[in-house]
Amino acid sequence: MDISGKYYPEPGRNHLKTMNPILESNQLVNRRLLLQNSASCVGTAALASLMAQDATADTGDRRASNSHFPARAKRVVYLFQSGGPSHLELLDPKPKLKDLHGSELPDSIRRGQRLTGMTSGQTSFPVIAPKFGFQRCGQAGTWGSELMPYTNRVMDDICLIRSMHTEAINHDPAITLIQTGSQQPGRPSMGAWISYGLGSTADDLPAFTVLISHGSGNDANQGLLERLWGAGFLPSSHQGVKLRSSGDPVLYLSDPPGIDRSFRRQMLDGLAKLNQQQLASSGDPEIAARIAQYEMAFRMQQSVPDLTELSGESASTFELYGEESKTPGTFAANCLLTRRMLERGVRFVQLYHRGWDQHGGLVSNIPKQCHDIDQPQAALITDLKQRGLLDDTLIIWGGEFGRTVYGQGGLKDDYGRDHHGRCYSMWLAGGGVRGGHVHGETDDYGYNIVRDPVHIHDLNATVLHCLGMDHRQLTFRQQGRDYRLTDVNGDVMHSLLT
Repeated sequence: MDISGKYYPEPGRNHLKTMNPILESNQLVNRRLLLQNSASCVGTAALASLMAQDATADTGDRRASNSHFPARAKRVVYLFQSGGPSHLELLDPKPKLKDLHGSELPDSIRRGQRLTGMTSGQTSFPVIAPKFGFQRCGQAGTWGSELMPYTNRVMDDICLIRSMHTEAINHDPAITLIQTGSQQPGRPSMGAWISYGLGSTADDLPAFTVLISHGSGNDANQGLLERLWGAGFLPSSHQGVKLRSSGDPVLYLSDPPGIDRSFRRQMLDGLAKLNQQQLASSGDPEIAARIAQYEMAFRMQQSVPDLTELSGESASTFELYGEESKTPGTFAANCLLTRRMLERGVRFVQLYHRGWDQHGGLVSNIPKQCHDIDQPQAALITDLKQRGLLDDTLIIWGGEFGRTVYGQGGLKDDYGRDHHGRCYSMWLAGGGVRGGHVHGETDDYGYNIVRDPVHIHDLNATVLHCLGMDHRQLTFRQQGRDYRLTDVNGDVMHSLLT
């Protein structure tokens, strides 16, 4: 071959044809082209699965291949109290603290616990008894805080866990751990895992939705990053969709001026053809997810305005949830929206309520926080129960950790408490859990677990079990490793279940 690209056969060799070997190489199947063409069948299969799921959506239960046994629950509501609500004021009464008030926390109780930078420099750790009382509630006689009178009325529907624990002591890693199973960012959230495992039963709404409210107890400045409801390395169609409280509930939900419904349909059809061509060429499953997301967004343009329009709700419903349920963006309004989403087939609804990070001013702030959530969360349980939805809806309530028994900054009337992951309280309701049951026990200081500990991985394993999934088998291979929500640990807490 000379510099012009012409090919001259070697003497003595029989060539059937003479051509440019560069052009000949380009026409042959190389390794990259072979892998691309082979991978396209993967993407095509993924697209077919997603589109078939959309086409067959109905109001019944559609179980994916990851369902391992009969489910107790079909859907989940996660009432996440961001910032770490104090178990000592709300869910774990410690009457002996009245006698211990003002005394120094013994080293035998503290046991060299790792502290945050906010209290590690304190020279004194005075025990502070809660200023709020407890009372027995329901037929089971469970102790409930005077700060939560409405929740106390439904205590017989609640399974209370007083022995939760986590190894994280700061907000971001702690929230990331309980939501994704790892303190390191990048893993799928619980809602994404459940969407991946079970699919959707909603025809025109996402399987996983997110609502955020801001507590009235303080400025609620503890950040919430969108990766907390992200899909991580799962297909992006499984990520949570956040609904806003002002303007369009979802950004760009409304068509711009001059774009009508039929023209939007034309645009999406053309875009889908281009994406399908690229899918056939590259085999990237994320393109299949993108096609399905465009179709879901088109349907949401009609379904979301109908979902968020509360004017059709009865006066008795607003009375049940409280006057604040008429104000968009409040926890009460979000609880009412949650019931409406569950009725429409949404699989996983995550409510974040901010403002529980009470390092100071706890006495003045925690009643306001409780006022935000008490009536609407009790109303949600009551409403679902009246509509026959509570039995197969699992409700989770809790934060990323609890608070210390000692006072941050010393002994004060309007005291504060620091982060405490060694023990804290959460509760479950509906979905096959034991109502009126109390699990676990802490010591007289509410500082250490003395019976039946429950780690975050145990809780998440139990949630998946209620949904008919074995947490050890719900996996996704990423970079040569099988990942799961419970990482490499976790046991189902059968004692919490009926």
